[in-house]
Amino acid sequence: MKVNFNRSALMEAFSLLTSVIPLRTPKPILRCVKITAKGKEAQLFATDFEVGIIFTISEVQVEREGVTVIPADKLAAIVRESTDEVLTVESEETTCTIKGSDSQFTIYGHQPDQFPAEPHFEGKPDMMINLTNLQTGIEQCLFATAKESTRYAINGVLWEAKGKKLSFIATDGRRLARCKVNLSETVEKSVEQSKIIVPAKTMSLLDKIGGSEKDVVNVKINGNQIIISCANTVVSSSLVEGNFPKYEDIIPTDYDKKISLSTETILSAVKRASLLTSEESRGIKLSIEKNKITFSCRAPETGDAIVEVAVDYKSEPIEIGFNPHFLIDVLRVIREPGLDMELGQPDRPGAIKSGQNFLYVLMPINLG
Repeated sequence: MKVNFNRSALMEAFSLLTSVIPLRTPKPILRCVKITAKGKEAQLFATDFEVGIIFTISEVQVEREGVTVIPADKLAAIVRESTDEVLTVESEETTCTIKGSDSQFTIYGHQPDQFPAEPHFEGKPDMMINLTNLQTGIEQCLFATAKESTRYAINGVLWEAKGKKLSFIATDGRRLARCKVNLSETVEKSVEQSKIIVPAKTMSLLDKIGGSEKDVVNVKINGNQIIISCANTVVSSSLVEGNFPKYEDIIPTDYDKKISLSTETILSAVKRASLLTSEESRGIKLSIEKNKITFSCRAPETGDAIVEVAVDYKSEPIEIGFNPHFLIDVLRVIREPGLDMELGQPDRPGAIKSGQNFLYVLMPINLG
């Protein structure tokens, strides 16, 4: 194999590939990248057995077709530190040479037939979605997934498709985020019935895919695997096994207290009110009364903080406590200038809605 690569294109490829290449593994070959040169393009493939990425580079000149498998960290370091616009990658069996205008590196790799097979996107997609819509949905729900949990189902994001809408739902047991995005085409009934849980790692990877506003993402569900194709990237991933919580049961529908708020104003107020929180007193109190909402915290070892915001509110007064970090997380991802907060009793979850497609449910905390 002998290929002349555009170095910038290689840099873009490795920015994605390194997301799945394991730092430690009992199988050293998984720390490698497989390069396949054929025709007028080259494909780079990396996997950790659970998630795989195929990145196709067309900014190449293939002088001799072939396949090589070499350590990804070494090649990525060479590409990163090089000052050449073009790098030549040449391989014979398990030996690979990378040449620049004033440099040459030799790397020893593995036999290509020992590397896992790459799953390609084949057939008609089950779903089609604009890349911008997909990444908006990811950003508005991924933060709410469980980071560490023995309930593996909540370490991922639930996908529910119906008609021309796709819902992303994420929860860690203390909060829940749901975002609905538009699909490019109506899905079939069989797809509506197959609710899937996509790992948080895969969702984070999809959020990094580069492209334009016109790019369309094709989604294929194949048994316990999802394959996603967009522009020059194909991502394959195992799905999370298990039962996702019945999230509909915790979404409040009978609340009588509703406040319309400015997203930017409330984000600023929550940030300031939480400045004096500590390990012992992590919560902030929302005191809502006629035409005013007060955010406050009291930490015996540090002091008190009070921030007042004028609002249009005429219902009964209420006091409720929340984790300020969980409020800040959601306020940062809301795209609309305004939001609605709905509350019931102080011991019931609060709901935040923005537009027609975003919902956030947050459990209260006891401030003692």
